[in-house]
Amino acid sequence: MSTDPSFDIPARPQRRFPHDSGVEYEGGTEFRLLPDRSFDDGALATVVLDILTAGPYRYGDFHDLPMPLWLVRDEGTADVFRVAVRDGSVRLHILPTTESEGLRRFYDRLRDSDDTAWTVERRVDGH
Repeated sequence: MSTDPSFDIPARPQRRFPHDSGVEYEGGTEFRLLPDRSFDDGALATVVLDILTAGPYRYGDFHDLPMPLWLVRDEGTADVFRVAVRDGSVRLHILPTTESEGLRRFYDRLRDSDDTAWTVERRVDGH
């Protein structure tokens, strides 16, 4: 019996393009990756950045935010998603075209980065 978490995506965010600003997302699915030991957000951000740097990712970070946040593209799957570090967790925010494979590959790399065990919680927001 497999204990691997499911990265099924039951709800996708809807894009809105307000006239007076860029793009906004409503609803969707977020995966919270929770370590079995305490990390401060700076240490978790370093772990995430090490994974992104090792590839196969193209990524960019958002400046002037109260938390580390990257827009990530897995070059192997072409999946694009956001990765955030907040409150001692790594959060994977899906975008309208994100598929499960890219999320699973990121999780596998995170899990393999050291001997930390990770719990995955899925949060679904309605539209």
